[in-house]
Amino acid sequence: MAPDPDAKAGSRRHPELDPSKIRTVPVEARPNKVSSELFAGISSSGSSFGEFLDSLPRVLEADSFRAVAQGVASAAQSGKGVLWMLGGHTVKTGLAPLLIRMMERGAATFIGGNGSVAIHDYEVARWGGTSEDVESGLDDGSFGMAEETGREMNDALRRGSEMGMGFGEALGWALSERDDLVAPDHSLLLQAYHRGITVSIHAAIGCEIIHQHPSADGAAIGDCSMRDFRRLAQWLPTIHEGGAVLNLGSAVVMPEVFLKALTMARNVHEGRPRGFLAADFDMIRHYRPWTNVVQRPTRTGGGDGFRLTGHHEIMIPLLAWAVEEFLDVPSANDPKG
Repeated sequence: MAPDPDAKAGSRRHPELDPSKIRTVPVEARPNKVSSELFAGISSSGSSFGEFLDSLPRVLEADSFRAVAQGVASAAQSGKGVLWMLGGHTVKTGLAPLLIRMMERGAATFIGGNGSVAIHDYEVARWGGTSEDVESGLDDGSFGMAEETGREMNDALRRGSEMGMGFGEALGWALSERDDLVAPDHSLLLQAYHRGITVSIHAAIGCEIIHQHPSADGAAIGDCSMRDFRRLAQWLPTIHEGGAVLNLGSAVVMPEVFLKALTMARNVHEGRPRGFLAADFDMIRHYRPWTNVVQRPTRTGGGDGFRLTGHHEIMIPLLAWAVEEFLDVPSANDPKG
């Protein structure tokens, strides 16, 4: 039917909801997710870090951050294991002194890392610097070809394999044998070796610059790295019911290693570990850390999982300071608390 040219637009039959039928509810009857008591506070000049921490709003990731720091501190206070898994960026951005401090406070009882962690840490200990310009070296084929780095690390792994050492242990031992180190106090490998703490290094053949060198021995690399993998699996039950696992910047290697080591541990140790805190810290959100470190382990065994996103050089110092703050607060597990 043709439209009636005389009909006014407002009289056409397009149904509208009658607003007079809408039901409202009083504010008092509505539950709120946020109240003013949760808002951020303002720290005055000269405030302590604890006051800053307490001033953060008690919502969303600020609350998650506090929960992770408190969980790590609680694990340390109760003698549970705390695993820090690292990507190489954590060493390149100068965080090793903080992780060494966590070792001293019992808040880092096992360190796991990919191959780049070991390379950057070794170079810092030996020469006080690391991280070359990849593109300029790639142009003429000199990228990753530093003679001393390749020769010394590969030699240490060969000797370590002969003596039944793990990857991280072999490098820590090799560094301890030298008297020409530029920055020994900043080396995770060396300081962990002195303290009897395992640093497990998980090699990915062809992914690390020392594999480019003629001195590379695949059998020695694989032997030492396999030993570290099995050491991690054997150690993991220490995080059962109250320990913590933190993944800092490893997008693939450590999440995959952790998932397999966790499977082995639960297979051999009657389903342990379970009930631990798991957290991923990275600059962007990746699939494997979230799935393999945080979600799957806590869904299958209980515990709490968190994901905090931000630059390592900002987030990890804040985390270490927060852990320190909570360590100085008596634990519920402490009979003196």
